[in-house]
Amino acid sequence: MSETVTGAGHGEYQTAKLGMWLFLLTEITLFGGLFIGYAYMWSRYPREFHAASQELNTVLGVTNTMVLLTSSLTMALAIASLQRGLVRRAMGLVSVTMLFGLVFLVNKGIEWGTKFRHGLWPSSPEMLKLPGGQQVFFGLYFTMTGLHGVHVLVGVGLLAVMLVLLARGRIRPERALLLENSGLYWHLVDVVWIFLLPLFYFAA
Repeated sequence: MSETVTGAGHGEYQTAKLGMWLFLLTEITLFGGLFIGYAYMWSRYPREFHAASQELNTVLGVTNTMVLLTSSLTMALAIASLQRGLVRRAMGLVSVTMLFGLVFLVNKGIEWGTKFRHGLWPSSPEMLKLPGGQQVFFGLYFTMTGLHGVHVLVGVGLLAVMLVLLARGRIRPERALLLENSGLYWHLVDVVWIFLLPLFYFAA
């Protein structure tokens, strides 16, 4: 069993792991509330939501999904490599995971930029011309994908810290907890996007 970075034993390892799961539960609650709000608004404006979703770039949405799914794989492989004592390989895989995260953010920036060039942002003159249901859709789109993007950015920063700790020997095969918890956070970010994709890009 891996130990914490401070070399604590099994009990503290389990406590730290539980703490991470509790933190992830708060994140799930946050996004869960937004998903419930989306469902309520969709029930009121199904046609408007469908029409608004046609304005989104499905290719970029699906591409970003593949990017994040692949990043979850490289993150899992990084942890497995560290547990096998392959520190350099773990560092390489963490770097690749970070790269995928940055690709996701660039793609999302391109999509957001396109919407802004078309005058579609909350309370913009063009947005206010749209039916009320479509305004609600785009309001939720910018809020939920923006919040998710912040989480991706935080995740990339967190992995950068893990990379430094790996390079300095602070994270080792017998002290892998920080990397394992970082992996849990990254997987949560990926799972949230899997739910966001159909809600916004394939709104029925």
